[in-house]
Amino acid sequence: MSWFISQANAQESPVVPAEDGHAPTEAAGTTVAHEGGEHGGTFPPFDPSTFPSQLFWLAIVFIALYLLMAKKVIPQIGGILEARAAKIAGDLVEAEKAKAETDAAIVSYEASLAAARNKANAIAHETRSKVAHEIDARRHAAEAQLAGKLADTEKHIADVKRIALEHVSTIATETTEAVVEALVGKVGRDEAAAAVAAVSVGKH
Repeated sequence: MSWFISQANAQESPVVPAEDGHAPTEAAGTTVAHEGGEHGGTFPPFDPSTFPSQLFWLAIVFIALYLLMAKKVIPQIGGILEARAAKIAGDLVEAEKAKAETDAAIVSYEASLAAARNKANAIAHETRSKVAHEIDARRHAAEAQLAGKLADTEKHIADVKRIALEHVSTIATETTEAVVEALVGKVGRDEAAAAVAAVSVGKH
């Protein structure tokens, strides 16, 4: 930009009128500048004569960029950073909340599992006790029934034994009566019974 300003200043150099009726010509300095430019003169940005204009435009550009950055770019960047920071903070809060809910769910699950385990143990213990009581009751009932049947059986055996002994005594008496009658003659029933009874008493 400074170079263009220098070129514009060079093009606007004053015209010196000719003294001998010749055509007007440019000022000598301008001619030298053109000739120097054509023959390798100073590069315009490095020309000390253009430093004031370069500094002027540099200051203007710097101020414009500073205002642009301060008014537009930096607030946008700050807003983006704040939005990201807020989002990160929100995500951290949500993560902490989810972690707390997960921990609470785990504690609740463990408590429910422990309660279910205790309830199952109690039910099993109660069932075992109930079954044991039922078995004991049935065993006692069976033992009582067997004892009753055994008592009836023993009574029946005693009755059968008594009846059999009665029959045996009768048979023995009749047999004794028959044998004695065959050997020595007829004897009475009472005498034969007394003889059998005496023999039975002697055996016992």
